[in-house]
Amino acid sequence: MHHAALIPWLDPAAIIANSQPWALLVVCFIVFAETGLLIGFLLPGDTLLIIAGLLSHSTAAAPNGVFGINVWWVALLIAIAAFLGGEAGYFIGHKAGPAIFERKESGLFSRKNVERTNSFFERFGGLTVILARFVPVVRTFAPVAAGVGHMPWRRYSLYNLIGALLWGFGMTMFGYLIGYIPVVADFVTHYIDVILLGVVAVTAAVTIWHYLSERRKAKTESSATVAPVAEPER
Repeated sequence: MHHAALIPWLDPAAIIANSQPWALLVVCFIVFAETGLLIGFLLPGDTLLIIAGLLSHSTAAAPNGVFGINVWWVALLIAIAAFLGGEAGYFIGHKAGPAIFERKESGLFSRKNVERTNSFFERFGGLTVILARFVPVVRTFAPVAAGVGHMPWRRYSLYNLIGALLWGFGMTMFGYLIGYIPVVADFVTHYIDVILLGVVAVTAAVTIWHYLSERRKAKTESSATVAPVAEPER
């Protein structure tokens, strides 16, 4: 039996249980927000997909799982939400990006971060968009950064689609397959709150560290620029 979660409002099982009969719509919106809206970087994307897959197993009370439809449709709809989120993030970056990013010198939303991300895109190409899906925080900012950097839309959309399918569809089906291994399924179900807490802690730590390091670099560069140049002795 699932025990009380350490973070109830972020517990994927609780989110799904408390949002019936609109659970699948809520799951899709969270996936969309995490990949398309800048406010979504602390949402439980990975664990939510795995639990959604687990809960898609048929039971005596729910022949098609908690969502009432076949798991293939669940995974496909989640993948579509992930793709649309990626597209929304790209257009936010493309249209509003310069105003948000390019005027700032430090912090997460800074011109230097955009330049670093662009150089990463140039080095690894579309693989960046695909792999970003599997990294918390990065999957939130990568679509926006691609838009700010004016990555060709058709090229971005292709890799966004591949990433959405591998992550959205793949992670959901992975959770479903875990359901066939009772020991693993019980472990994930009973300790999802601990797993979630670890994911949130790591995500928050990386975000804070990155923010502080950017501020430190900006202060160092600013002090070096402002430092007066000594006049040569006559």
